[in-house]
Amino acid sequence: MYIVPTDGQSAANITKDQSECYQWAVNQTGYDPANPPQITPTKATNSADGTVVKNTAVGAGTGAAIGAVAGDAGKGAAIGAIAGTVRGAKVKHDQKKEQQAANNAQAEQQLQQMDAQFKKAFSACMTGKGYTVK
Repeated sequence: MYIVPTDGQSAANITKDQSECYQWAVNQTGYDPANPPQITPTKATNSADGTVVKNTAVGAGTGAAIGAVAGDAGKGAAIGAIAGTVRGAKVKHDQKKEQQAANNAQAEQQLQQMDAQFKKAFSACMTGKGYTVK
């Protein structure tokens, strides 16, 4: 921000006014840009939605059908179950990464909003003391 005195304020007066307005803006907004809060985004958690189990069962069924045609349904079911489990675990991992990215973006947006509110309050105070703020 640029602060321009419009009433011929001295350097000492400018420093004093900035300090007062800074503290006033912190009190008004609860946000201090010199000591921003550490917003920790919530981590994505595993949910018991059955994705891995469902994919294991589908894989086992598909493997059994293929194994039956090849002559060993049990072996085909086992191979299909493993493949389905791996696929289900990958889907869950991808979902967790997407949720984490969304949580990080939300935390960043909160900090930006708090900073904007602080700047608005600081500018209002300085304007009231006879400064132009850009």
